[in-house]
Amino acid sequence: MNFRLTALAALFAMQQAAAADLTVAVAANLQYAFEALARDFTQRTGLTVEPSYNSSGKFAAQIQNGAPFDVFLSADREFPDRLAASGQAAGAPRVYARGVLVLWTAGDADLSDWLKLLRESTGKVAIANPDTAPYGREAVNLLTHYRLLERVKPRLVYGESIGQTTQFIESRAAEAGFTAKSLVLGPTLQGKGRWVELPAGSYRPIAQAVIITRYGATHAPTQARKFVDYLFTPAAQAVFARFGYLKP
Repeated sequence: MNFRLTALAALFAMQQAAAADLTVAVAANLQYAFEALARDFTQRTGLTVEPSYNSSGKFAAQIQNGAPFDVFLSADREFPDRLAASGQAAGAPRVYARGVLVLWTAGDADLSDWLKLLRESTGKVAIANPDTAPYGREAVNLLTHYRLLERVKPRLVYGESIGQTTQFIESRAAEAGFTAKSLVLGPTLQGKGRWVELPAGSYRPIAQAVIITRYGATHAPTQARKFVDYLFTPAAQAVFARFGYLKP
């Protein structure tokens, strides 16, 4: 019975994707912002969008292997650059926003001296997989910048994406963790726990880029171009700003 229900759910999801005008691979940090963007885009154009959420690295690997996504919104520029270099993108990547890294706790941990917390606490610290998630990579760069990586490494717990990492923090499987400002400002997490925005100079800028895939350029070229152009309109940029992103 469970197998039948799972199969039916998968079939329903495939039918939804097939019915949408665009299929979009969306980096997990964008989940709440993208929901608002997709609603506004559909209201303005009548075109429907079917998103999938995961880490940028996983999507890049899937697109490289022919996954049928029309557009890819990455959490960095590196993965789109690689896809463009291998012929899997229709044109150069465009940076649509810059992300912000925060340290968040769902509990009572004192973040007024967050460096002391990282240095002296014995609690687990959640981080996204730095190999596939750009926010995880920049969290490692921050720890390296403050010469804390070796001290904190035994306490790190890794999420497959920034979304899963945030779940670890929310469930208190970790005392604190590195996540995206856009997620703690989302409707599910806003007002929960405590967070601190981390110094921009302690990690590399998180320039988030978009591409139309080679598949999208043949499957839905006009719709894909409309959506990518929409991301740079004042209306879309206002949505990004509302979720804590910086201008491209």
